[in-house]
Amino acid sequence: MLGQSISKNSLLLAAFALATAGTLALTNLGTKERIANAERAAQQRALFEVIPVQDHDNDLLNDTIAIPESALADLHVSSTARIYRARRNGDITALIVPAIAPDGYSGDIEMIVGVNRDGSIAGVRIIKHKETPGLGDKIELKKHQWILSFNGKSLTVPVIEEWKVKKDGGVFDQFAGATITPRAVVGQVKRVLEFVQANQQPFFNDAQPAIAGDQHE
Repeated sequence: MLGQSISKNSLLLAAFALATAGTLALTNLGTKERIANAERAAQQRALFEVIPVQDHDNDLLNDTIAIPESALADLHVSSTARIYRARRNGDITALIVPAIAPDGYSGDIEMIVGVNRDGSIAGVRIIKHKETPGLGDKIELKKHQWILSFNGKSLTVPVIEEWKVKKDGGVFDQFAGATITPRAVVGQVKRVLEFVQANQQPFFNDAQPAIAGDQHE
């Protein structure tokens, strides 16, 4: 009798464990899917701020290309980073390039830079940073309009020598009490423009095949 009771309890415990594991697996699967969907939506929102939905007719998240290995150090991104391509009627009209300014006041400043086919900036948005609240955080659009000052700029307007904050002899405003942060952003946006200009032909003539967004992290 005792042996039968132990066997029965063992079976019940095993069944309970299996049911619990199954429930946890399903819950985890559902949670991961919701997180993935939320991350995708957040990515889209950031990209659409740079290239509005009415300015392209393709899926930005699924029309990407790898960044050349030779440029990873200048952009300060990893090999998993991707360039997003905006299209209109099949033609590439703009690129959205991820970049990191490593010389912010409090460390890395992650950004995306939209560059039109003519070399002008479609928009710049800060994705992540640790800059000082009330000072350096004015690089965020929700805190200040400063980031919009890049719109329409190129390597010729202003001339390349003026791609600096005003304190350094350039044309971009700095913040009162915070020069290091805007200086870092201006410098890295300039490097992105130089990178795109150096790769104008392959990037805008569709020489590189697209890498679907779900094939990389």
